Amino acid sequence: MTITATELRANPGKYLALAVEEDVYITQHGKVVAKLSNPFRNRLEVAESLFGSVPAGMTLEEARKDNTRNG
Repeated sequence: MTITATELRANPGKYLALAVEEDVYITQHGKVVAKLSNPFRNRLEVAESLFGSVPAGMTLEEARKDNTRNG
């Protein structure tokens, strides 16, 4: 999403909330000057992609042993 600096000043809470889910680019005089983003979103996406890749009931130690056998 792209917004103007004026719009950000008028509704900061709205755009901070939106930045949790998507990057918000701020323009000034028609040029992008800043970006609001969630610093943890990439970590969450990676964690979500791994969800379900380890069988239920498997311990961390078992997963590590399995990984060393297969890696």
